[in-house]
Amino acid sequence: MKPRGAIQIAYLVLIYGFLYLPILVLIVYSFNDAKYSLEWRGVTWTWYRNLLDDPDLLQAALNSVLIAALSATVATGIGALAAVALYRYEFFGKPLLQGLIFVLMMTPDIVMGIALLILFASLSLPLGFWTLLLAHITFNIPFVVVTVLSRISGFDRHLLEAAKDLGATEFQTVRRIVLPLLMPAVAAGWLLSFTLSMDDVMVSFFVTGPTFEILPLKIYSMARLGVTPEINALCAMMLGATLILILVAQLLLLRGRS
Repeated sequence: MKPRGAIQIAYLVLIYGFLYLPILVLIVYSFNDAKYSLEWRGVTWTWYRNLLDDPDLLQAALNSVLIAALSATVATGIGALAAVALYRYEFFGKPLLQGLIFVLMMTPDIVMGIALLILFASLSLPLGFWTLLLAHITFNIPFVVVTVLSRISGFDRHLLEAAKDLGATEFQTVRRIVLPLLMPAVAAGWLLSFTLSMDDVMVSFFVTGPTFEILPLKIYSMARLGVTPEINALCAMMLGATLILILVAQLLLLRGRS
């Protein structure tokens, strides 16, 4: 092996080790048979069983899944239609609108959380389920738009022109041609939105109330008292679920390109 190649491999090993070694340590210590000590005392499944026996934790998990599923579904519907409109039509302010989508994606979470909190307070909306749902829909939409646009940009425009020549209406064209071709990207956008919603802490911290608790904020409140094996186990389970969703989303996108 050439020296340059060995240096590049060593560089990659260091970078990926820096990124993933803490996660690996977290997963390993979720099986440690010691509650407060970092000393390894054997393998146990006790902490995972404790999670399944905690009703408050299960309720927070169900709340998170509910918010993630609803926000992903609504954001996917709005984002997919917005992507189709941005692709098919020319109108005043289109470049500005496309730029604002990326601005929203790059906006710091703390800025978005405070902005949404001020908005909900101005509208006298009580913080809880509905404010949390609206906030998650808001930050999910741009990701769906970008995901669907990346797929629709590879369309053959002659298909749409042929449909118009054959007498298809706009609705028929979208329903019978555009949407079937976009389904892999739409599904990937939904999965991405679901993952982002399940993992969000910062925006949720500002827009939820004491009557509706979700899993990321539950983990945050538990970690403030000290990192225990239960937290490690819970984070490991969330990581596994997130990896599965990301893998499915990538497979759908690859299937859509083939």
